[in-house]
Amino acid sequence: MLVLKFGGTSVANAQNIGLVAAIVQQKKELQKTLIVVSACSGVTDQLVQLTVLVANKDKEYKTRLLALKQQHENLIHELVLESDDALQKTIRKHFKHLETLLEGCYLLGDVQPKIHDAIIGYGELLSSTIIAAFFAQRFNIENPFVDSRTLIVTDENFGNANVFYPETYQHIEDYFFTNDKTLFVLPGFIASSRNGSNTTLGRGGSDYTAAILANGVSATALEIWTDVSGMYAANPKIVKQAQPIPAISYQEAMELSHFGAKVLYPPTIQPALKKEIPIWIKNTFAPNEHGTLISNQEKDLQQSVKGISNIDKIALLTLEGGGMVGVSGIARKLFETLSLHHINVIFITQASSEHSICIGILENQAEKAKKYVDEVFSKEIAHGQLNACQLEKELSIIALVGDNMKNHQGLSGKMFSTLGRNNVNVRAIAQGASERNISAVINSKDVVKALNALHEVFFESVTKQLNLFVVGAGNVGSKFIEQIANQQEFLKQNLNISVRILGLSNSRKMYFNKEGIDLNNWKKTLENGKKASLSEFVSQIKEINVRNSIFVDNTADAEVSTWYNTCLKSSIAVVTCNKIACSSPLDNYRELKELVRQYKVPFLYETNVGAGLPIIDTLKNCIASGDRIHKIQAVLSGSLNFIFNNFTESNTFTNVVKQAQIEGYTEPDPKIDLSGVDVMRKLLILIRESGYAYEMSDIANESFLPEECLKTTSVNDFLHSLETHKEHFNTLLKEAKEKECRLKYVAQFDNGKASVGLQFIAKDHPFYHLDGKDNIVLFYTDRYKEQPLLIKGAGAGAEVTASGIFADVIRVGNF
Repeated sequence: MLVLKFGGTSVANAQNIGLVAAIVQQKKELQKTLIVVSACSGVTDQLVQLTVLVANKDKEYKTRLLALKQQHENLIHELVLESDDALQKTIRKHFKHLETLLEGCYLLGDVQPKIHDAIIGYGELLSSTIIAAFFAQRFNIENPFVDSRTLIVTDENFGNANVFYPETYQHIEDYFFTNDKTLFVLPGFIASSRNGSNTTLGRGGSDYTAAILANGVSATALEIWTDVSGMYAANPKIVKQAQPIPAISYQEAMELSHFGAKVLYPPTIQPALKKEIPIWIKNTFAPNEHGTLISNQEKDLQQSVKGISNIDKIALLTLEGGGMVGVSGIARKLFETLSLHHINVIFITQASSEHSICIGILENQAEKAKKYVDEVFSKEIAHGQLNACQLEKELSIIALVGDNMKNHQGLSGKMFSTLGRNNVNVRAIAQGASERNISAVINSKDVVKALNALHEVFFESVTKQLNLFVVGAGNVGSKFIEQIANQQEFLKQNLNISVRILGLSNSRKMYFNKEGIDLNNWKKTLENGKKASLSEFVSQIKEINVRNSIFVDNTADAEVSTWYNTCLKSSIAVVTCNKIACSSPLDNYRELKELVRQYKVPFLYETNVGAGLPIIDTLKNCIASGDRIHKIQAVLSGSLNFIFNNFTESNTFTNVVKQAQIEGYTEPDPKIDLSGVDVMRKLLILIRESGYAYEMSDIANESFLPEECLKTTSVNDFLHSLETHKEHFNTLLKEAKEKECRLKYVAQFDNGKASVGLQFIAKDHPFYHLDGKDNIVLFYTDRYKEQPLLIKGAGAGAEVTASGIFADVIRVGNF
């Protein structure tokens, strides 16, 4: 025999029931088939709502009941069953009885558990009655309806009744092995007690009904037909990349279903396991897809983790105190109290010091549990031997599940380091002796991020997803976004990195999209965004709360740099071309470095010096390998080098500055470059990265600008002032020509002293032939004493700066 169970979405309407019929048609030709059906989608919830309304003496229940009746009458009409008098009579009888029960509860203003079970069981009774009549007509057979209440016997634990298996299996055997029919339709979820009271098997109990029947008839297979193509490695509604698991053991399936995999009701496994009946999870709407096979077939020894699951709305109850140490019976007393009050314990962990016991329970039972535990330990609490129970809410449990986890070292470390990198705080940890499950309690707000991060690490080794939040969409920002758009496919194919931008802001507008912003139309999208606010931008990053988040600063804005600390503390990586943070007061620089160490989060700023040149990275590698920097000589301003290389008698100084500004070589305010402040910042960063405690005030600035130029307060005033003092600049140019030198703005650090200023560079100096907007740096170190380590190349421009930022983003991907 074969047992098929169809869920609520599979029988939600006439169209779906037609799909079910097509599946049944194929199956029933092969062997005797039992069909178990759930209530039509949403009906059980509607019945539960009716019980709430009558308990509150709300007459709205009558309107809701009428709508429910109309829904089933419409279904009968759509299935063309109006002429079936027997069906119509049965449906009317069911609704009459339901109406009577609800009227009685309304008059009392109360719904007893026994009546509650009777009411909510009507969903399955109605759907199975209609579907059985449809099959009788469709297949031209005698009505195949069988009432599960005549077969499955339970106690009277209403709401989640316990099955009396020997009696139940005997009833099933007596009925099906003596019946010549080849097709049977039964309602799931419902049963009856020995006294004949209606009972239910718990929400999701239709799966359980099917498993009990499968065991009773020793079925060749149990097929659970639903709206997904099997059990997934993670909840596909949360983890978009999750895929169905082709095969899984009974024990693994039991763990996953217990930990929130709603595709299968947890008690379903046990009856099938006892007779090793294979269970298939199949998709009614894609019947040819493989689905998931649950069995005891040979395990895949290569795959350690089969799935990641979660339970939401959890509370932690902690009992602790010095009076627990060495005292026997504390745990027994605790769990006995919870059991007496029907409080289910989902999660347990105890400190090896015996100082505390921590349990996880459903949040809706938390206050009740605390009350009873505090009462039973009231003497110990009063005498200071124990503390009153601590209660924490808004928590969730996440779990890694796999039979073969015990044969793979480092899984726990991999799990918790992944959570740590993504700023997911773990409140409690538990691992069973079977090592089939590693569970952790985390804040509910972190579940989406945690599941995606763990799924990426354990199931998506091919591609790592980076989620960018970009501030600054000007010259550099635009080029950066363009490069991301152009290289997305290349990064996936060649570096196994998927990059998407979830948040984007300029000085006026900001926009967010959790699924990723369309980079082909980002300018228009941003213009239609809401008013920009840095505080709100960072708050949104934390609220979206996704793994591998990166804050990208493409600005030169001091205020933007003040948010790095906040991001790093939230384990949000920071990539920036903004030099202000790393050249800020030494205490702030050190704090940023300490946050990187403390939270193990990337803070990358290669473009702070030399745009796309690997200057900072090379310096860090030298220091890390034990080398020591003694002297630095450098031309660090691509914009100033461009200006002085293009400044001639026929091309005025002011015109060259404007040209550099237009081409994006200078900061938005060119005075920052020409005053030497920009070079001072770059030199300060190199000095600090070399290991020296230095402040900006320690660097001598030998400015070549007239005092009037330095005192201007706007860009236009500054450019006008340059024109006013053009003879000053012409004199500098003339002097350089007379000395057969070139003008270069040089930064240097030697014997603890640092300075920046304009110098006349002779022909025999390495800086003389530095053309265009190039930068050059000479590092004199223990290892490079006579011949310095030289780095040279383009050091300014939106495109090269953007490429340097892009390179840092990729480094984060490899972190």
